[in-house]
Amino acid sequence: MIGNILVLILVLALVILFGWLTYRAVRAKKLWLKIVGGLLGGVMTLILAAMVFMGGKGIAATYFPDAPDAPDLAVVNTPEQIARGEYLVDIACVGCHSQVGSDGNPTGQHPLSGGWNIAEAEGFGFIGDMVTENLTPGGKLANYSDGELFRVLRYSIDQQGHELGMMAFLPYRELSNEDTEAIIAYLRSLPPVPTTGVTGDKMNFLGAVMSGAGLFGEAPPPAPAVVTAPPQGVNAEYGKYVATFGECRGCHGPDATGAPATSVSPAIPNPRPFVSELTLEQFTAVMRSGVKPDGHPFPETMPWQNASKMADDDLAALYAYLSALVE
Repeated sequence: MIGNILVLILVLALVILFGWLTYRAVRAKKLWLKIVGGLLGGVMTLILAAMVFMGGKGIAATYFPDAPDAPDLAVVNTPEQIARGEYLVDIACVGCHSQVGSDGNPTGQHPLSGGWNIAEAEGFGFIGDMVTENLTPGGKLANYSDGELFRVLRYSIDQQGHELGMMAFLPYRELSNEDTEAIIAYLRSLPPVPTTGVTGDKMNFLGAVMSGAGLFGEAPPPAPAVVTAPPQGVNAEYGKYVATFGECRGCHGPDATGAPATSVSPAIPNPRPFVSELTLEQFTAVMRSGVKPDGHPFPETMPWQNASKMADDDLAALYAYLSALVE
């Protein structure tokens, strides 16, 4: 944070400098100096001023977000909670927070020791680092209260009150209070796995400028304090909830109708036309295997492994949701 604020102050100083140089140029006696100096100085002043505005906006959103304090919460940690939390975590969290292999990418296997630099791996490391956290009690989790963990999952705000860049765009804010507490209970039950690498978001000033300019995509609406899941069932309503904890809506858009490209991610297709051509049995087979009926596998960017771990009824509900008409 301090580094980005210092850069912001430096760029602001450059705005003042180039503004003064532009003023001097337009008051010069030589016509060529008025024109060339005035144009160049004016353009630089405008560019730097825009960087100050967007960078300041991005810094404010990241380090001073408008979010409630962590709730006063003590999770009960019942066996039922832990079992439900394990199911959700193995679908929603293990893909990014699992241990990292020799290639630097997550293995999809326990322990949930994190350490994957998403920004570097996905080709936008120029905005800084985004390294997944160790979710076992051997990492930062040990120093978080249950309420602070709840705030991470619901509002994407860490213990320092800073917004978590990647998490802020994922749909986990829409998990029910009950399921959010179940995830906390399960993570508390894991054996601690100490790690020494630096984790978390370290966004640089360029990232702040891009964030302030909205180049990372449209931010989701503010999360409510209380979220209740629809009753479990093989229907589109519950299927939308499955698409939430399955992270389908994080990639394919809030209505699972596709998402436009951003400065750091390609466009994501609408999965509904493909699903509408499948029977439930075919859809289940595709999600379990990652191979389409024509024999072609999903691209590597499709995390079908999430859905492969779903219970049969949850997959059926997801199918109902993706087959339903979008209102």
